[in-house]
Amino acid sequence: MDSERSQPLIGPDDPPPVRVTNPGGRSSFLLIGDHAGRAIPARLGSLGLGQADLARHIACDIGVAGLGRRLAGELNACFIEQVYSRLVIDCNRPEGHGEAFVEESDGTVITGNGSLDARARAERRAAIATPYQAAIAAELARRDAQGTATVLVALHSFTPVMQGVARPWDIGVLHDGGDTGFARALLARLRGAGGVVVGDNEPYRMDATDHSVPLHAYAARRPYAELEVRQDHLSDAAGQSLWAARLAAALQGALADG
Repeated sequence: MDSERSQPLIGPDDPPPVRVTNPGGRSSFLLIGDHAGRAIPARLGSLGLGQADLARHIACDIGVAGLGRRLAGELNACFIEQVYSRLVIDCNRPEGHGEAFVEESDGTVITGNGSLDARARAERRAAIATPYQAAIAAELARRDAQGTATVLVALHSFTPVMQGVARPWDIGVLHDGGDTGFARALLARLRGAGGVVVGDNEPYRMDATDHSVPLHAYAARRPYAELEVRQDHLSDAAGQSLWAARLAAALQGALADG
């Protein structure tokens, strides 16, 4: 274990923790993907999981990487995505939160996360979560310095069935503290467009477990929305393109409504 820890968590053959699409995007929207990636540092192996589990929703928000990159093109927006699996560290959980390093997810035991000590947790946060949040903060600071008004849009996806319970929504708009005006305008736009079932704080309610949007939007009174798209809609490129076009229209419409 000590010999492993003498080596950096992110090795020379591992990808960097953050990927940025269209960094010069001129849109009012900044897109982020907290759970877009499924990479695991080589030093951690597979966290004790087989390939079938690593392909499930427990490892990443399925389809969000493709959706975000396509939506960035539709809007001419910047998309900042986390490359590593939420099973390594959940970048949408505050420091010290119990769900940042899960030992079980939707019935699967994550043996590689069993009994992580404080040093291991701090190492993962420093190598993965901190650079990701710093990239978001730096882009927002750059835009603020230029006088560019920004709406923060967090992209997530959800499994159609959770613990045997089917979820009827096609998309959910999540909001809680801070300036919720844009999120409510977007909710109205999506419902007004018809053809989809839209959840208001469904299938999850935005609360104290969320980290990225509260960190970067609440105190600054920055307009935001956190979106949850059902994963079976994003399972292939055609679905991702369809939803990118649908969301681009709704986002731009909600911005105009404001």
